[in-house]
Amino acid sequence: MSLLSDRSRSFPSDFVWGSATASYQIEGAAQEDGRGPSIWDTFSHTPGKVEGGDTGDVADDHYHRYVEDLDHIKGLGLDAYRFSIAWPRVQPGGAGALNDKGVDFYKRLLDGLLERGVRPVATLYHWDLPQELEDAGGWPVRDTALRFADYATAIVGALGDRVHTWTTFNEPYCTAYLGYASGVHAPGRTNGADALAAVHHLNLAHGLAGRIVRDLAPTAELSVTLNLAVIRPASDSAEDAAAVRKLDNIANGAFLGPMLEGKYPADLLTQTAHVTDWAFVQDGDLATARVPIDVLGINYYSTILAGHWDGTGERQQADGHGDSAATPWVGVDDVNFLLQPGPYTAMGWNIEPQGMTDLLLRISREYPDQPMMITENGAAFDDEVSPDGRVHDPLRVDYLYRHIDAVGAAMEAGADVRGYFLWSLLDNFEWAYGYSKRFGIIRVDYNTLERTWKDSAIWYSKLIATDQLPDVTSAAE
Repeated sequence: MSLLSDRSRSFPSDFVWGSATASYQIEGAAQEDGRGPSIWDTFSHTPGKVEGGDTGDVADDHYHRYVEDLDHIKGLGLDAYRFSIAWPRVQPGGAGALNDKGVDFYKRLLDGLLERGVRPVATLYHWDLPQELEDAGGWPVRDTALRFADYATAIVGALGDRVHTWTTFNEPYCTAYLGYASGVHAPGRTNGADALAAVHHLNLAHGLAGRIVRDLAPTAELSVTLNLAVIRPASDSAEDAAAVRKLDNIANGAFLGPMLEGKYPADLLTQTAHVTDWAFVQDGDLATARVPIDVLGINYYSTILAGHWDGTGERQQADGHGDSAATPWVGVDDVNFLLQPGPYTAMGWNIEPQGMTDLLLRISREYPDQPMMITENGAAFDDEVSPDGRVHDPLRVDYLYRHIDAVGAAMEAGADVRGYFLWSLLDNFEWAYGYSKRFGIIRVDYNTLERTWKDSAIWYSKLIATDQLPDVTSAAE
């Protein structure tokens, strides 16, 4: 796969260029300075749950090496850095007083970003629920949303003067469906009714925490990050169109509806009536969930090809939106997930930049007053260190070029996109895949923890410096 372009797209001078990470994936120090266990500590230490038996106990050791990583962030020229706060590090057990040592780590991180002129974007929740809250029922129970509000009150109060943008949740889709329906993510439960209850309580928690951010940090921006699905029908048939609508309700409408409109899609409640009666939705919940946000974060990696399944023959399960081993969604028992044409990343996800443009334009049409930001986009490939000591990753550079160009195409067509955060700054613990997949533009040697810029990091730094897409071959020179 190669890309030769006869033009170079430019971006506005105030367009925000960033990169992103998540606490459990990079921090390590899992049992230091008062940090409590999370569901990912428990899950990764359960035999057979994570490839290679890997855990986040050490990860990239960012907890001890954050100054070095801050210098890489500065060296790249990033305008902003998106990271997540580990709930069990700052509030072990998910309730009670904050852990001063945990809070102090994030104060040092934030101060280091500000000293380097980098805008901090802090995510309150990127999947590492305190284990004690899961033991009490986890996201399927209402009390977890209330505990999240308490946590938000405490941590925004402690750090609010340092954070430019507060993001309530990263990909609640994955928390609900991969954690409680398919079980391929922590906590590894497989109950459709629990998954839908988790959806609702995540929406409620978003609204509760969003209002707390508005009250305690009125000058900060507020956001949420969703991994919205781009679903293609397998054919032009009415049956396949109906299958796509069902998936769209579950993947997109279940979050966009409450958060941006204060309601669930009516068809969603109908199609899942055999799974749950939605009795967990209380009066006023949906009004609470709809808190005005300054920017909608969108994570995009691949597309989905779906069609109707009539119940005969073998049902296909090639769902590239999360995990191909099991359909994570509920209420879609008559839908086939079909294998997309390549090329693919090392994750087995299809590469389709046009999906990025299509998604941004769709959101722009449906919510014309809502600014957007790409909060994750990137690709895993099988990187290796070359004899010259460099990491040449032309496939990743090509992927980034195509997708950033697709963002530019959407903007040219009228989409209000304010920035782009590349996933990921560092190679890291890739959830159930352990350390077998590398998304970073900076390579991490997991034996020595040495950091090495890949060609993609060099290429991205050139883009940031000029606001113009460099040629894909420029980084390898």
